[in-house]
Amino acid sequence: MLGAKKKSLEVERTVKANDREFNEKFQYADNRIHTSKYNILTFLPVNLFEQFQRVANAYFLFLLILQLIPEISSLTWFTTIVPLILVITMTAVKDAMDDYFRHKSDNQVNNRQSEVLLDGRLQKEKWMNVKVGDIMKLENNQFVAADLLLLSSSEPHGLCYIETAELDGETNLKVRHALSVTSELGADISRLAKFDGIVVCEAPNNKLDKFSGVLTWKDRKHTLTNQRLILRGCVLRNTGWCFGMVVFAGPDTKLMQNSGKTKFKRTSIDRLMNTLVLWIFGFLVCLGIILAIGNSFWENAVGGQFRAFLFWHEGEKNSLLSGFLTFWSYIIILNTVVPISLYVSVEVIRLGHSYFINWDRKMYYLGTPAEARTTTLNEELGQIEYVFSDKTGTLTQNIMTFKKCSINGKIYGEKHLEVSQEEEIAKEKKLVEYSVKSQAERTFRFFDCSLMESIQLGDPKVHEFFRLLALCHTVMSEENSEGQLTYQVQSPDEGALVTAAKYCGFVFKSRTPETITIEELGTLVTYQLLAFLDFNNVRKRMSVIVRNPAGQIKLYSKGADSVLFEKLHSSNENLLSVTSNHLNEFAGEGLRTLAIAYRDLDDKYFKEWHKMLEDANTATDEKDKQISRLYEEIETDLMLLGATAIEDKLQEGVIETVMSLSLANIKVWILTGDKQETAINIGYACKLLTDDMKDTLVIAGNTAAEVREELRTAKEVLLGHNQHLSDSQVACGKQQPLELQSAAEENITGDYALVINGHSLAYALESDMKNDLLELACVCRAVVCCRVTPLQKAQVVELVKQHRNAVTLAIGDGANDVSMIKSAHIGVGISGQEGLQAVLASDYSFAQFRYLQRLLFVHGRWSYFRMCKFLCYFFYKNFAFTLVHFWFGFFCGFSAQTVYDQWFITLFNIVYTSLPVLAMGIFDQDVNDQNSMDCPQLYEPGQLNLLFNKRKFLICVVHSIYTSLVLFFIPYGALYNMAGENGQPMADYQSFAVTMATSLVIVVSVQIALDTSYWTVINHVFIWGSVATYFSILFTMHSNGIFGIFPNQFPFVGNAQQSLSQKYIWLVIVLATVASVMPVVAFRFLKLDLQPTLSDQIRQWQKAQRKTRPPRSQRPQSRRSSSRRSGYAFAHQEGYGELITSGKNMRPKGPPPTSGLERRPESSLSWMENLCKKTTDTASSTSQEKPVKL
Repeated sequence: MLGAKKKSLEVERTVKANDREFNEKFQYADNRIHTSKYNILTFLPVNLFEQFQRVANAYFLFLLILQLIPEISSLTWFTTIVPLILVITMTAVKDAMDDYFRHKSDNQVNNRQSEVLLDGRLQKEKWMNVKVGDIMKLENNQFVAADLLLLSSSEPHGLCYIETAELDGETNLKVRHALSVTSELGADISRLAKFDGIVVCEAPNNKLDKFSGVLTWKDRKHTLTNQRLILRGCVLRNTGWCFGMVVFAGPDTKLMQNSGKTKFKRTSIDRLMNTLVLWIFGFLVCLGIILAIGNSFWENAVGGQFRAFLFWHEGEKNSLLSGFLTFWSYIIILNTVVPISLYVSVEVIRLGHSYFINWDRKMYYLGTPAEARTTTLNEELGQIEYVFSDKTGTLTQNIMTFKKCSINGKIYGEKHLEVSQEEEIAKEKKLVEYSVKSQAERTFRFFDCSLMESIQLGDPKVHEFFRLLALCHTVMSEENSEGQLTYQVQSPDEGALVTAAKYCGFVFKSRTPETITIEELGTLVTYQLLAFLDFNNVRKRMSVIVRNPAGQIKLYSKGADSVLFEKLHSSNENLLSVTSNHLNEFAGEGLRTLAIAYRDLDDKYFKEWHKMLEDANTATDEKDKQISRLYEEIETDLMLLGATAIEDKLQEGVIETVMSLSLANIKVWILTGDKQETAINIGYACKLLTDDMKDTLVIAGNTAAEVREELRTAKEVLLGHNQHLSDSQVACGKQQPLELQSAAEENITGDYALVINGHSLAYALESDMKNDLLELACVCRAVVCCRVTPLQKAQVVELVKQHRNAVTLAIGDGANDVSMIKSAHIGVGISGQEGLQAVLASDYSFAQFRYLQRLLFVHGRWSYFRMCKFLCYFFYKNFAFTLVHFWFGFFCGFSAQTVYDQWFITLFNIVYTSLPVLAMGIFDQDVNDQNSMDCPQLYEPGQLNLLFNKRKFLICVVHSIYTSLVLFFIPYGALYNMAGENGQPMADYQSFAVTMATSLVIVVSVQIALDTSYWTVINHVFIWGSVATYFSILFTMHSNGIFGIFPNQFPFVGNAQQSLSQKYIWLVIVLATVASVMPVVAFRFLKLDLQPTLSDQIRQWQKAQRKTRPPRSQRPQSRRSSSRRSGYAFAHQEGYGELITSGKNMRPKGPPPTSGLERRPESSLSWMENLCKKTTDTASSTSQEKPVKL
C-alpha cells in the first residue's frame, strides 16, 4: 500500500544508471507484471464477495438461515445448503481455473531471460528481477523487457530499428537513435559499467508517443524525447544489438499503463435476473403477509376451538405471534419460485453452449479452433449492438502486393474477367520472363506479358516509370553473407513498389548520403543524389532530385494523385484524363493508388534553387515555411508517367462479414493506431465506408477549442435545419443525451461517416465534450478512430457502454488491444501474428475475423434464444408449482402445511423437470445455422431484448397463475365429497396431493413439448422419460416395501395405487391438462397465422425448401466507378529524408554482416507469391472519402 501511495503521488522520476541502492530509495516498481485477479490468500474472500453480489446467492443464504430456525421451518435445511454449496463451488472452481491460466501466462513472461549489466559484467537475469536503472543488452528480434533509454547500438550513430505492432498495431519499422554522447559507449562493457548518468523525466503515464526528460552526465545536460526511448512490447529488428537503461519497469511501463484491469463481467440477463429476484422476493413477502394475516384471523376465530377439538393442552396461543411465525414459514415454503437449481441449470446450459463453440468445425482454421474462454457470456453474443475492431491483423493480413499499373495511358496487370472466361484464360497464362535473371526469383509473378515486352523493347516511358520507383523511396538495402539483397522498408507500401521495380529489371542496390546505385537491366548505374524532398502529411508526396551519368538533372516524384495532378504541366491534359479513368478503375477494384511524375531540371535553375534551400535550412525564423515554399516551387510543371495500384489484402470474408453486421444493425467502429490514410483506405476496402454516404466528417483539431468547433460544425452538417436539437442539448446540459440522440437519428437523412484522430480524441473524451462526440458518432453509420492509444481504445468503448446502454464487443489481435478487449462486454481475440496477449485477455478467440459472423449470428443468437426460452419456461413451471401452496393456504387454516408430499417438493426441480428444460436450453433452435447466417435481420430481437424482459416475465407469471388455479381448483372441485368406484371417499389429503402432483408433471411436460422448436432424440428421451420416471418413483415411494423400511419418511403408503386406479382421477388429470394447455395452443395458432415473426416465416420456408434447396452461388464481382484513393504514405513517417541525406542510417563500408539476424528478402517477397496463386481478384468496392474540412 505504501508503494501504491507513493506511485500515485509521483510527479517526476529520478533514475541513476548502475546504482540500485540509489534507485531503491524511491521504491520504484520492479519489472514483475500481474494480470491475475487473485492469489492464494485473497481468492476465497474476493471470489465469495463477487459471487454474493448475485442477489440470488444472497437470497438463498438468507433462506438457509431461516431454515435453521425450527419454529418456522417446515422444510429441512439440507434442501437449500447442498445446492447452494454446489453452485458456489462450481463457480469458484471455474474462476480459479481462469485465474490459474492468467498466473501461468504471467510466470511465462516474468521468467523470460535477459542480459543485464551487473557487477561489471553481463549476466543472465529473469525479466521480473530487472530493476529501474539497470543497463540491459538486447539482440536482434528480441522483445524489449522494459521501457529503456537507448544508449548505443550496432548501427551507425546509435540508430536502431523497432517494430511496434503490439503497441500501436503498425508492423512497419520505426527508428530510434541514441544521444551522440552515449552512442560512443558502443559495446564496451567496462565503459558501460562506469556510466553513471542521471535521468530526470516525467512520471509513468500512458502516452505512447510522448516522453520528456533530461540526462545529466559529465556535468552536461542532454534533452530526451520519445525518439530516445524503446518501449516494452517492441521488438528489435534489423539491428545486431543495442544497450539501454531501464527508466520504467513492470506496471510503470507505458504498455502496462495502457492495459486495463481484469473486470468481472456479467450479462444483461444476469443483471435482469438480479432485478427479477428482488421483484420475486417482494412478491413472496406480499404473499407471506396475506397468509400471515389470514393465519392471525383464523387463529383468533377458530384456533381455540380447533385446539379443544384435538385435546391440545397448551395455553392460548398469541394470534399475532402465530401470524409472524407463519409469515416466515410461508417464505420458506414459497421460495421454490426461484430454486437454486435455476442457477445450476443456467451454468450447465452455458457450459454446453461453450462446447458447441469449441467444437464448431466451421470456425476451425489451420489447426486453430475457436475457443470459448469463458462460460458466462454466451447469450450476450446474441445482443451485440456495437463492434469495436482493430485493423492490422484483424481486418487485414498486412500483405502488400503490386497488382497493376498505368504507364503512359496503358494499363498493365491482370485483367478483370468474367468467371466463365477465367478458367480458359488461366490455362493459357504463362509466367512473365523477367528482365533480370540474376535477381528475379520465382516468388514474384506477374501475368501480363505485355509489360515485359515493353521493357525489352526499350519503351522509354516504361523504363522511366520503373527507374523512378527504384530511385524515389526511403528504403535501405544491403547484401548478406550469401549475396542476397535485403531491404529495410519503412512502410510495406514502399517495399512493394521497390520490389516490383526490382523484378522488372530496375534493382535498387545501395545508397550513400550523396548517391543512389541501381541496376538497370543488368547494368549498374549510379545517380548523384542532389536533394531529398521528404514526405509529410500536408504535402502527401515525396520527391528526389538526382543527376544521371549523362549529367541530366531529374526530379522524380510520387504521391497522392489529388495533390500531384495539380502540379502537372498543361501538356499532360490528355494523359491526365486517361490516367484518371484508370485510377477510378483501380479504386473500384479496392486498390490503393499512387501517381508517378517527373521533371527535367535546368542546371542553372537548380543551382539557384539549391542555394535558396541551403539558406532556408540555416534560417532561424519560419524555417519550415521557407523550405515548404521552395519544395512547392520546384515541384511544378511535372510530366505525368502513370500510376501504381497496390492491394493491402483483407482477410478472407471481411467484406461479407462487415456487410452482414451492418444488415443486422450492428455498428462497426475501427479503432487503430495506424495513420488516417491507412484507416480510411481499409474502411473503404471492407465497405465500411462507401460512396453512397453523404459525407465523411473529419475531426483533426490540435487544441481543445479546435476540436470543440469541429464537433459543432460537424453537427451542423449532420442536423442541418434540425440544429435546434444541438442547441437544446447545450441548454439542457447532460440531462437528456439519449432522447436527443433518438430525435437526431430520426431527423437525419442519409449515411455519414466520422473519422477522428487520436490527438483530437484526447480532447473530445474530456467531460465537457464527450456527450457531443457520442451524439455525433452514434448517428454516423461508420466511425474510424486513427492514431489512438490502447487506453483511448478502452475509453471509447467505456463511453459507449456507459451512455448508450448497449452491448459492446471488442475484437483485436495484439497487446495494444488488450485494454479495449477487457473494457467491452465481450472481448474477442484473434489468434494472429502478434502474439497471444489479446487471446489471453479475451472471452472468445478464433483465427479469422470472418468467424465473428458465425459467432454472433449462429452461436450468439442461438444462445440468447435458448436462454430466454429456458428462463420463460423455468419461471412458468416453478410459479405454477409454488402458487398452489398459496391457494391451499386458504383451505388448511393458513397453517403453512405443504400441499404436496415433501419428497415430491424435493424431486420436482431436481429429477422430474430438470432434464427436459436442460435439453431445450442446450439444443433448441428456431432456424438452422445457414439461415441464421443468410438472414442477419433475425439478430434484431436480441438487440431489442424482446425474448426475455420484464414484460415477458410478467406474462410468464400471469400464465403460471392461471395454470396454478386450474391445477388446484379442478382437482379440488372434482374430489370434493366424491366417492371412488369401491364406494370409499376420495376427498382425502393424500389422494388430492397425488392427483394434483400428477396433473402438474403432465401439464409442464406438455407445455415444454409445445415450447420445443427443434426435436432431437435427447428431447424425446428427456421429456417422456421424465414422465415415466415420475410414475416409477411415485409408485415406489407409495409401496409397502419402502414403507416397511422407512415408515416415518414415506407415510403415503398405497395411495398412488389407490388413487390412480380410479378412472375418475384420470379424467380429472386430463381435464386439468386440457384446461391448462388449450389457451396457449389457441393463442399461438392465431399469432402464427395472423402475426408471424420473421423467425416463424423463415422456419416455414425452411421446411418447404429442405428437400429442394438450390446450391448457393458465389456473389458476382461488383465493379463500380469510384473516386480514387491515394494509398501513398500509407504507413509512412516524416523525417526519413533527413536521415538518408545526413548518412546517419548508412552502414560503414566493409564486409557484409554475418550475424544472420538481418531480415531476409523472402519476408518481403512471400506476399507476392501468395497473390499470384489466384487468377482472379475478389472485388473490393472502394471509394474516395469526402472529407469535410471543419
